Amino acid sequence: KLEACKKVGADYVVNYSKEDMKEAVGKITNGAFCDVIYDPVGGKIFDQCVRCVAVRGYARLLVIGFASGTIPKFPVNMALIKGFDLVGVRMGGQMAFQPELADEMLQELLKLANQGKLKPYVCAEYPMEKYKEAFTLMEQKKVVGKCCITFNNDAQSKL
Repeated sequence: KLEACKKVGADYVVNYSKEDMKEAVGKITNGAFCDVIYDPVGGKIFDQCVRCVAVRGYARLLVIGFASGTIPKFPVNMALIKGFDLVGVRMGGQMAFQPELADEMLQELLKLANQGKLKPYVCAEYPMEKYKEAFTLMEQKKVVGKCCITFNNDAQSKL
């Protein structure tokens, strides 16, 4: 996954399973830490993200999901001590409240796609007849980016 991130433009990568994330992020940022953290994983990673939030009074930790399968317990004292915002980002729920926002976002995404600025990372593609192999890859947590199933004998996805 680290190599895939580098391939699509990451300046720095941290293997949080092999190195202390706070120490690594502190080194990368010269001790400033992060103004914004995007966490779609939750679980133990969330706890490490809390430790990497900058102490400036305007930093944000964005909770996107719980891909780890574990919903973390949030130590509220950390938000007080560090002075950061914990923000829950629920796109599906937000669209129900603001359907005009969904249209606006779709138009912007289509514009970016047409300009060639969106380049999803596709790690694997399977024809429909081999869909079980695609799902096996996902079950084994070997998918980095997108795993596509193609239809109508298309050799490649449109991504």
